Amino acid sequence: MCRALLYLGRPVLLDHLLYQPDSALVRQSFNPRMLHLLNLAGFGMLAWDRQSHASHTPWEYRSTALPVFDRNLKSMASKVRASSLLAHVRGVAYSTEVNISLQNTHPFHFAGSSLALAHNGDLYRFAEIRDLLARHIAPQWRRQICGTTDSEWIAALVVSRLADPVSFSVEDLRTAIVEALAIISDARHEAGIHVSSSVNLFMSNGEVAAAVRYCFDFGRYRTDDPARVNEANLRYLSLWYTLGHDFGQHENEWKMVGGEDSADSILIASEPLTSDLSSWIEVPEYGLLAATMSGLRPEISTTDIRL
Repeated sequence: MCRALLYLGRPVLLDHLLYQPDSALVRQSFNPRMLHLLNLAGFGMLAWDRQSHASHTPWEYRSTALPVFDRNLKSMASKVRASSLLAHVRGVAYSTEVNISLQNTHPFHFAGSSLALAHNGDLYRFAEIRDLLARHIAPQWRRQICGTTDSEWIAALVVSRLADPVSFSVEDLRTAIVEALAIISDARHEAGIHVSSSVNLFMSNGEVAAAVRYCFDFGRYRTDDPARVNEANLRYLSLWYTLGHDFGQHENEWKMVGGEDSADSILIASEPLTSDLSSWIEVPEYGLLAATMSGLRPEISTTDIRL
């Protein structure tokens, strides 16, 4: 399984999210505390800075190298601050059949749309529903799919549900996400697929952010081959968030301080980045968390996904 994080708020040094905390995203790739699977298939990120030239256009960085050994990434993270970040470490099945390439590195971001998407999970027997999903993807996005992952198709499906793929509200994005999940559910039903498939999603355009904790047919997995059953099949993939300000090291402890009442930032991650979990809230199963900045404060909302 993959791991991702999503940040929105006051500019923060990327090093404080990717490398420095007790369980920073890069540390999770090789030493996870939750869901003990390694993430060795690449790193990608999009970062926005409201003070930069063309502020709606993010910096983009991707590599198939392990991020813990990536000197370019570490050097950049030590110098760059961002007001929004979507970062992802890719995990794949331990198999020679897996395609590790830049084209398969998250987040996925299509020309002509401001939305970027990263995915933690997998759609079981995806090849059997790809053509069914293609019916619902606008040609302008389908032509841009260049990798082999189910995640890129999910990204194209969500973008296709947006009336305006460049400028959209939290409500627009929430509706597009639920419609995309419903299309996937119908395709799985049509193909006769009823095996557990996790779809934890992280999305942002630098101003609006959303995260989804969802699983199709949770608890139903293959029993004919016990070797194919791993921890990800037996546990609901985790998703956490914290609200506050000045995320960093305070009194020798990494944390977001201040709480919701004085929050100017929100941080969402596959697992908490800090040892102390007291300031983190777990997104409920079948939950959709959305956030946007209202002035200097994040406005958040949660919704139950019911298909």
